[in-house]
Amino acid sequence: DSCTTSLESISLPVFWCLCSLLCVSQIKMSQVKQVGLLAAGCQPWNKDVCAASEDRFAYCATLAIYVYQLDHRYNEFKLRAIMSEHKKTITAISWCPHNPEVFASASADNLLIIWNVAEQKIVARLDNTKGIPASLSWCWNAGDGVAFVSHRGPLYLWAISGLDAGVTIHKEAHSFLSDICLFRWHPVKKGKVVFGHTDGSLSIFQPGSKNQKHVLRPESLEGTDEEDPVTALEWDPLSTDYLLVANQHNGIRMVDSEGLTCVTTFSFPSSAASVQCLAWVPSAPGMFITGDSQVGVLRIWNVSRSTPLDNFKLKKTGFHALHVLNSPPAKKCNSISPTKSHYTSSTSEAVPPPTLSQNQAFSLPPGHAVCCFMDGGVGLYDMGAKKWDFLRDLGHVETIFDCKFKPDDPNLLATASFDGTIKVWDINTLTAVYTSPGNEGVVYSLSWAPGDLNCIAGATSRNGAFIWDVKKGKMITRFNEHGNHGIFCIAWSHKDSKRIATCSGDGFCIIRTIDGRVLHKYKHPAAVFGCDWSQNNKDMIATGCEDKNVRVYYLATSSDQPLKVFTGHLAKVFHVRWSPLREGILCSGSDDGTVRIWDYTQDACINVLSGHTAPVRGLMWNTEVPYLLTSGSWDYTIKVWDTRDGTCLDTCYDHGADVYGLTCHPSRPFTMASCSRDSTVRLWSLTPLIAPLLVNVLADHSWDDIIGNTDRAMVPGATPLLCGKVSRDIKQELDKLSSEVRVKKLRWFSECFSPPGGSHNLWDLVSVINGQDDSLLPQSYGKGIMHMKHLVRFKTWDKALSVAPGVSIKYWKKLMQRRADQLMQEENHDVIPYCIATGDVRKLVNFFTARGQLNEALLVAQGACEGNIHVPQTACNLCCSRLLQCVCKELAEWYFQDGRAVLAACCHLAVDNTELAMASLIRGNELELAVCVGLVLGESANQATHYVLELLARKYMTTPTWDLAADLLQMIPDNEVLLAKLCAFYPGSSSEIDQIHEKCGLPSLEECQALAESAVSEGDIFNAVKYYLMSPEPEAALLVGIAHVKEQLSDSDWTVDSVHPILDLLGYIRTDRLILAKFTEARSELLILSGYIGALLAIRRQYSSIVPALYEYTSQLMKRREVSVPLQIEQLSVELEAWMACTHSRGPDEAPYTPPSEAQKAEHAHLLDRLQEEPLRGLEGPDYVTGSNLPSHSDVQVSCFTGLRIQGPVFFLEDGKSAISLNDALMWAKVNPFSPLGTGVRLNPF
Repeated sequence: DSCTTSLESISLPVFWCLCSLLCVSQIKMSQVKQVGLLAAGCQPWNKDVCAASEDRFAYCATLAIYVYQLDHRYNEFKLRAIMSEHKKTITAISWCPHNPEVFASASADNLLIIWNVAEQKIVARLDNTKGIPASLSWCWNAGDGVAFVSHRGPLYLWAISGLDAGVTIHKEAHSFLSDICLFRWHPVKKGKVVFGHTDGSLSIFQPGSKNQKHVLRPESLEGTDEEDPVTALEWDPLSTDYLLVANQHNGIRMVDSEGLTCVTTFSFPSSAASVQCLAWVPSAPGMFITGDSQVGVLRIWNVSRSTPLDNFKLKKTGFHALHVLNSPPAKKCNSISPTKSHYTSSTSEAVPPPTLSQNQAFSLPPGHAVCCFMDGGVGLYDMGAKKWDFLRDLGHVETIFDCKFKPDDPNLLATASFDGTIKVWDINTLTAVYTSPGNEGVVYSLSWAPGDLNCIAGATSRNGAFIWDVKKGKMITRFNEHGNHGIFCIAWSHKDSKRIATCSGDGFCIIRTIDGRVLHKYKHPAAVFGCDWSQNNKDMIATGCEDKNVRVYYLATSSDQPLKVFTGHLAKVFHVRWSPLREGILCSGSDDGTVRIWDYTQDACINVLSGHTAPVRGLMWNTEVPYLLTSGSWDYTIKVWDTRDGTCLDTCYDHGADVYGLTCHPSRPFTMASCSRDSTVRLWSLTPLIAPLLVNVLADHSWDDIIGNTDRAMVPGATPLLCGKVSRDIKQELDKLSSEVRVKKLRWFSECFSPPGGSHNLWDLVSVINGQDDSLLPQSYGKGIMHMKHLVRFKTWDKALSVAPGVSIKYWKKLMQRRADQLMQEENHDVIPYCIATGDVRKLVNFFTARGQLNEALLVAQGACEGNIHVPQTACNLCCSRLLQCVCKELAEWYFQDGRAVLAACCHLAVDNTELAMASLIRGNELELAVCVGLVLGESANQATHYVLELLARKYMTTPTWDLAADLLQMIPDNEVLLAKLCAFYPGSSSEIDQIHEKCGLPSLEECQALAESAVSEGDIFNAVKYYLMSPEPEAALLVGIAHVKEQLSDSDWTVDSVHPILDLLGYIRTDRLILAKFTEARSELLILSGYIGALLAIRRQYSSIVPALYEYTSQLMKRREVSVPLQIEQLSVELEAWMACTHSRGPDEAPYTPPSEAQKAEHAHLLDRLQEEPLRGLEGPDYVTGSNLPSHSDVQVSCFTGLRIQGPVFFLEDGKSAISLNDALMWAKVNPFSPLGTGVRLNPF
């Protein structure tokens, strides 16, 4: 009901409001797209910072909790949610033992939160915990109770709900003599609890027994004042009295809590200095694991032995926390193969199975350990198979203050953090490739050396500034001119690589040469926070100061006085940035919440950008469009501004804390990175803000519509133009070419506008398919997804062989087929070399595919196609080729479901499947890229290209881009009906409508009226509707068209294709006419019929998520409106139930699956007969845009379709409040043009 607004009583004065509502939805939908996320690492400060429950695990960064969930289809863990309600350091997390949807977390601001993971919302919060909770835990036997404790106690018990809701104090657990490190309830014995103290002792309480305070200190400490904190405590799950205790220096003991004795002391090799963490293995009674805190050695133990059974070195850095998953999650069956597995990432290497050395008596426990390391790394380790199922290495664990792309290799992004390190990331794989030595205090700022010097200058809070040689991994220079004062900004001059500027809390901006010779010391009246070299004059630098002023200095003079001082800010100025495209223009961000634009040549502030509600930190000019400026603030948002008139073009809400750094990609000027106090780096595409530019390229407009000078671009209201180096270089290269100019133009501009993430790989594959000389392929091509004909040349089989454990194939040949089948059933990796030896490629491919190890499956299929695996002669090349195609298709779907439509398209192109490649781009809403690729591929992609052009034209059917829409449609052959739709929907005056008719080569308004009447007399309904829509009385089309559709539906053997063309035409009736009160009945009938046929089209397209919503929408309209349509609400319910039963389309919380009845099967078969086949191959399946898998920290929207939180991009409907996911909006608009609110407004989510 909430999704259907009644329009029965609409009147003419109100209609303009409704016409403008369409604009509201477009303004509210964020245009800047989030395209990448670098998650934070796990904090090393507190103990209980990782937890797991069923198919989820979570870990705490300093300010946010990251929740990963198993994707059952691909057996890999994916980031599902980021919980960032805590504003101070998170101190502990505990998963509810009896409800896998709920966990509790505590933080240093005395706050406790109960969080529902599935709904991603707060269930309860306790704002004053009377001290910082050092440890917390659910009360094992209370329905909704959490216990927490700080320092010396007492133990507080918080009943969240029920009659006794509130906080009480444990009667005995208080007045301790030593601080509490952590505590644990006994999982079985009600009310029994143990505390571990910093002095190494334990305190044990249980109802009905004598309390034991400060007992069981390690023997070596007895009689001393030395401290040896308890670092881990876990009750033995098979005993009521035994527990494992780890002390920082005295290792691990098994103690008896009743007899107060030490049962076993476990012996470590001398090299293992201390243990921070341990965990029982629930699937293997008597077994537990520990993690060394100096080096990342995982040790496996059994309580019956005092020495470890096995040791694995997993990482160079030590462990911080460990948690073993209680039980393998319930596995959903896989569609590809009957075999199944758990937790195997598609990227994990299959390594040799474990060999048990001296410990043959003990088999390794089948378990999965969540491992958190001191360097912030987080992973999930499969102990049985001895391999990582998931590993996120080297994440920052604290605020990231700065980020910068490398000037000569923009695939590398450097970040500077409060955690004392600079890290360098590969933005294509989102993995860390270098990290600085650390221990620098806080690193506030960084600056890459110009060119290919491979050095980074860093500014710190207490260690001065430094130059770090990234490749050598060492510090090569330090600058200490500011003494002990913090340095807030460092800037390496890119016009004179010998000069580096720093500014500091001591009030100085110092310019020195890289060998340390001071050139200038510019004294300010207070702390200096920011500085920036002019991009046009190597001797000019600007600074931002605590005294609220901006200063400009000129280095070519000996004076230490500023050339200019700009006043106007009402609070301290932080960063300053010179415009790269407009000489003399600079901006400044201030704690007053504004950004000011200054003109050095006029000595004036020429604009004030107001909108942030907190201090501004990040500032970034676009390097191609001179008026675009981006700012990041402590209000958690990023704003993009049009500095010509001060308009805020878009606001991004995804960060969960203060936004500090912004940086522009050097060769993809509309890709931006941001960093924040939430410890994440996010990648963004600004392309939607200037999308008409790419359409000008597509439609082959003149250069004047694409590239211009800054004066033209800065005219208020003018369409965007490219004015920077990237576009200039592209034009210069194109001017040199004598052939393939159009192809290169489409490729180069497409790459300029696309974010990283596979577009370069995609274009290489397009070149291969179009017959490019192999010798011209770039070196990077061999590292990406390659065309199948190149596999031998690039020797991928060396990689393919790595999927086999290093054992003799001869040995495996002796094994019987029965043994292989047995291993298959056991899901044992030992089967791999056997299958290779016997050439059973299909079995091996199925083995990997069923585990989600799609890269391995691909390598095996490739190896068979190349002849590198001996295949029995009965298996022909054609079979191997088909196998390769199947695996590529599956890998493509994995990329697609991971929000990477471009890489999915690459997988299809690798096996020459242009149809599915285009479909991937369309379903990922990469429309402009799809057109570019389709135009270059030519005939093989024509059908898909024409469909994309039609969708793209719909996107631009809005003021002021109607002409662009017409240009796009004119690129399609047989475009008369498409152009008629555009003209029908055009909302101008009569003379303006006639002009667009003329541009489209269509008859005038009056001529259309005559043609419509002629078509009616001839019984040509389609043309009658078409011409009436373009006439002065478009509403006449409604009456003719709806009567025809109703007549068709009354016939028993109607099909969707017999009614959809007319409804599709009627969907383009002008909104201002459709919503008039006198057409209420006709409008209602049009919306109902469009909704119903839309539901059927959604079934045909497999848009499962919106089918119920479309049926519900249609039923609601029929209940509320007085209409006579040949549909029955009861019949709609029968159809929907039959579809749900026959396709298993039920939500996770609905009733268990029951097979469809015979009547439902018959109803579903009848439904499919009406649908017939989808004319465009490959478009079946849900849309999934880039960023759909990236959780937002802060901007939580609930879908009015499902009532659940929307993951990924959000689309607001025309009331400005109701929201659905962008994916659902795209699918809805493709099958039903009208808004889900029932207003008659057309959706435009493209």
